[in-house]
Parts: sequence; C-alpha cells; structure tokens
Amino acid sequence: MSKAKTKIDNDKLQIASETLRALCHPLRMAILEFIDQNQEINVNKIYNTLQLEQSITSQHLRILRQAGIVDTEREGKFIYYNIDYKKIEDTLHAIDVFMDTDEDEP
Repeated sequence: MSKAKTKIDNDKLQIASETLRALCHPLRMAILEFIDQNQEINVNKIYNTLQLEQSITSQHLRILRQAGIVDTEREGKFIYYNIDYKKIEDTLHAIDVFMDTDEDEP
C-alpha cells in the first residue's frame, strides 16, 4: 500500500502549468531577466534596450501579465513592469509538491 506525503492540489498544479507555459518562450525569459536586473522598468526601456519591436514586446508582456508573472504600475503616461516573485515561488512549490507526491506512487 502506498502512502502519499501530500494530497495533490489540482487547482494549484493547473495554475503552475499555465505559469510555465507563459515562461517557456526565450523572448519572454529575456524580458523577465531584463526586468529582474532593473527591478522595475517601463515598456519603452524594455523594447529599446532589447532591440525588439514595440508590438512584439507588448504582446509578450500581455502574456506575462495574464499569467500573473508581472505586475504593472502606471506613473503618468508610463507603465512600469515588475516581477511577481511570489507567483513564481508558488509555481515552484506546486511542482515540488507534485513531484514529492509522485515519488511515493508505485
């Protein structure tokens, strides 16, 4: 008889899966790395520094926003982006719980 350490939380695992889908693009990872290096940055600085088209940058930021990976703050005409580290931490935790539970299965 196998005994699971923790019950799988399907809702948390689904959210983690959606977060990972948003992360699994090299350009979005580059954008996140740039935001991380600057802690908070506006979209103009992102696309100018990374030499991207504004529309492509905005499209990828929209995906990251919808997944809850980045937050925005408006100051006048500028929108600043920062990373929601708690969201990423929660995603990693959900995966860890799933992997620990899965190891106990026969």
